[in-house]
Amino acid sequence: MKSISILGSTGSIGCNALKTVAHLKDFRVVALAAGKNVEKLAEQIAEFQPELVACESEECAEELLRKISDSKFQIPKILVGEEGLIAVATHEKAETVVSATVGAVGFVPTLRALESGKRVALANKETLVMAGELMTKAARDNNAEILPVDSEHNALHQCLRGESIKEVKRLILTASGGPFRTKSKEEIENATVAEALNHPNWKMGDKITIDSATLMNKGLEVIEAHWLFGFNADEISVIVHPQSVVHSMIEMVDGSVIAQLGVTDMKHAIQYALTYPTRQTGCLEPLDFRKFSTLTFEEPDLEKFPCLALAYKALKTGGTMPAVLNAANEIAVQAFLDGKIRLSDIPRIIESVMNEHESESASSLEAILESDGWARTKANEFLTETASGAGL
Repeated sequence: MKSISILGSTGSIGCNALKTVAHLKDFRVVALAAGKNVEKLAEQIAEFQPELVACESEECAEELLRKISDSKFQIPKILVGEEGLIAVATHEKAETVVSATVGAVGFVPTLRALESGKRVALANKETLVMAGELMTKAARDNNAEILPVDSEHNALHQCLRGESIKEVKRLILTASGGPFRTKSKEEIENATVAEALNHPNWKMGDKITIDSATLMNKGLEVIEAHWLFGFNADEISVIVHPQSVVHSMIEMVDGSVIAQLGVTDMKHAIQYALTYPTRQTGCLEPLDFRKFSTLTFEEPDLEKFPCLALAYKALKTGGTMPAVLNAANEIAVQAFLDGKIRLSDIPRIIESVMNEHESESASSLEAILESDGWARTKANEFLTETASGAGL
């Protein structure tokens, strides 16, 4: 019986991870960490009976305890905040940690998991965007392992199995194009939150869905792919593939292209990361090719979706610039979700913050956290100007 911990257990990836665990039957959940969704966390505790759980605040912990206090199973230890996340990530019995929190909150806990020698099934791409150098070094130094859960990087991992890296010319990340692929620049400018959250293919959390609408999600994935597989920015391409059947591809030096195809369901990628290097019978229906008479591919429009270009710029600049990109994006996305700015203001705020940042080495935790904090403060300043109509 293998033991796992899950960071972000009540989110989309966390819930799918638990469904996958229930299907596999040879995994035991020893620790769970969630945010504010106490009701869902209580249900998960009842089903999987972990030894340790963590939630966002003392108030959440008190509410959780009230919900499970009359249960017949043993009440788990309850912690809060970053301390709780780190405890879940480093639980002594956990062999694998599913890192599925949203945004920078998962950075330090995931780093601590790697420093503890855990296998990390990584869905929280922001951790590698912020601190790819630190994360990969921690994995090397502590004989830990990073297995990608993002469908695109999981696909690349599968395509690269058994291949010589020297024979791979480039990585090709596919993108659905999001809800605004066929919309005009003006329509994107005036898009509502509801329209931006209406993804055509995937059911995801709000933040990642907005990132998909701006193509920032693909930009973050370019940076993540660099750190996971060692390819530079010019060797990583993005192609829009609206059907989301081909999850990613690799092009070999001789012109051959190897692709990974599958249904649009994250449980496949999660199971692959949990069971690697073996494969087990999955819980999903097989891909029905009869439903896909046409598969199309097109270049991303960087004029309509400038966030992708900004991510490439951050990767090429290096150092702390990707951390700044990520922090500014998180602030801007939340502001859009809160109705304070337009969708098109997101890349404007990000670019303004990046233009004022002097990148430095990202080899220390302190430098990354300082840059992250600086970028959030600066983004909020630009946000205030934008919301007041002063512009950027």
